Amino acid sequence: MRLLLAFLTAGVVLLTGAAPAVADPVLPSIPVGAFGWPVGGLSAGAPPGGGVARRFLPPPTPYGRGHRGVDLVSAAGTPVAAAGAGTVVYAGILAGRGVVSVRHADGLRTTYEPVRALVTVGTVVARGTVLGTLDAGHAGCGAPACLHWGLRWAHPPGAAREQYLDPLLLVGLGRTRLYPTG
Repeated sequence: MRLLLAFLTAGVVLLTGAAPAVADPVLPSIPVGAFGWPVGGLSAGAPPGGGVARRFLPPPTPYGRGHRGVDLVSAAGTPVAAAGAGTVVYAGILAGRGVVSVRHADGLRTTYEPVRALVTVGTVVARGTVLGTLDAGHAGCGAPACLHWGLRWAHPPGAAREQYLDPLLLVGLGRTRLYPTG
């Protein structure tokens, strides 16, 4: 059966010059006010003090080049807060940098780096709970200190593979893709 399916798919590509379209999953519903900025205060709508140094650039393939988050300019030592309620699923050193990752409802997970963690795995956090403090030096950011803020989504929740999303979606500023309706 698999061989037949592969053969039919190859035939579609040969006849039409394109692979069959695969539908993107519907993006998660993010309640207004459920998330806020992880640095520089938690008011939605405007970037924190230093602004966004580098925006989200989705990779063209799961392992391709891209920027899987946003870099927020701030000062070293600034408290880094949970953008929303959840549970800490990682707090430690990864590739030489301090990283904290929080699992939220609906399969969302936010990641913060470089951070000197003040929380441990299993800690339940509310929006605004301090996770740690920002360390200086983040590759790819021209400022002395930047927080790399990432967002991943497992769809359905618990799925093994996660999709990277623009974390600015959490504060109502992310870029969305529009698809034709017909």
